[in-house]
Amino acid sequence: MKTDVEELSPTRVKLTVEVPFDELKPNLDKAYKEISQQVRIKGFRPGKVPARLIDQYVGRGAVLQEAVNDALPDLYGRAVQESEVFALGQPDVEITELQDNEQFAFTAEVDIRPKFEVPDYDGLEITVDSVEVTDEEIEQTISNLRERFATLTNADRPAQEGDFVSIDLSAKIDGEDVEDARTTGYSYEVGSNSSIDGLDEQLAGMNAEESKTFTSTLVGGEHAGEEAEVTVTVQSVKIKELPELDDEFAQLASEFDTIEELREDVRKRLEQQKRAQQLGQARDKALEALMDKLDIPLPDSVIEAEVQRRNEQLDQQLQMYGLDREKYLEQQEQSAEEYDEELQKDAREAVKGGFILDQLALQEELTVENEELTEYVVSNALQMGVQPDVLARHLTENNQIPAVVSEVLRSKALNLVVEHVKAKDEDGNEVDLAALQRRLAGEDEAEAPAAEAAEAPETAETSEAENEKTDA
Repeated sequence: MKTDVEELSPTRVKLTVEVPFDELKPNLDKAYKEISQQVRIKGFRPGKVPARLIDQYVGRGAVLQEAVNDALPDLYGRAVQESEVFALGQPDVEITELQDNEQFAFTAEVDIRPKFEVPDYDGLEITVDSVEVTDEEIEQTISNLRERFATLTNADRPAQEGDFVSIDLSAKIDGEDVEDARTTGYSYEVGSNSSIDGLDEQLAGMNAEESKTFTSTLVGGEHAGEEAEVTVTVQSVKIKELPELDDEFAQLASEFDTIEELREDVRKRLEQQKRAQQLGQARDKALEALMDKLDIPLPDSVIEAEVQRRNEQLDQQLQMYGLDREKYLEQQEQSAEEYDEELQKDAREAVKGGFILDQLALQEELTVENEELTEYVVSNALQMGVQPDVLARHLTENNQIPAVVSEVLRSKALNLVVEHVKAKDEDGNEVDLAALQRRLAGEDEAEAPAAEAAEAPETAETSEAENEKTDA
């Protein structure tokens, strides 16, 4: 097989491939066998029809076409490998010559990753946020912990902001019940503004067994976006009571004996979280600094594919939350044109960054070990809430292992860049990112602070408070 490469642009090539006809013999044999299974000729069983009769009744041209279609993927793959081009996306293939028993040739135009070298990245300078844990942040964390151990008691008074109420909801449009808008025993925190418009205003001041009807816009179901007459009935009103912030609470909510020990542990863990955020910021800025040193052409098709992927991802997320694109842009205070412009910019930066990290991995001869793939699968499975073997099987069955290898290689390449940059925080202090990477490496991102991981006593009131918060 002979392959010639013509550079159409820095990001697109045309491969001209000539194949000796003998190389098609296995594909021709396969084509005859498959066609023999399909044709029905008197005197011959399916699969036993001779080649000469297939040529006579079906036509040699049909056999050649079947053989060529079968051979093309492998021949194209070999041509790409032998010519050492980094092909991106699907090629535009055209058969230019097909002479029976003589010659077969085709051309393939395909986008490629541009050729370039990553410049020296040692000593790149970046600035990251300073790490400071304030007393307010510590108290807010402990306050959140107190919320987990709150208890609910019945209130003999009208509902107020911060109370939890058990309510029934129903809705009508033009006098007809909306079935998918009906709910009973719904736990709701007054003032949370986490349900339909107007509900919190109606609940404030309502007593148990009291009902009110008001007009609101439905946010979900078949009639989402339509106005309806909503009726709310309060079944019960409960007051949330927080535990005292003392040593007894520290012993209840954590492994510590005193509230001061709990505060100190919270401080350390908040600092660790901020260090992890600082490292993440450093990774982003290190890649940005490296990208600023390079100006490389980017294939339009790859940019378009990245834009499409991000749009599809956003649509899926909006669907999960019952929002549409118009509502989302309104919340972001963006016009459709501004969103598209920002999306194009982000897509170009993502593609450029990926190209640079891919090339750096090649230059530094980085490899991926089986243990690193396993670590990737386990880490992502934990984040997704699935079993690692389930995720591994999904990746294998959907041929996504090469994409995983690429992602791990890019991460290793970026780690290498981070180890060589010079980082300072906003206060001018030097930040040893290499040491920070080593300190945070292997830490379980899903690890919860000891105070939050401690289990609350199994009481009816505590369990009910947890359920109320979860529902809210």
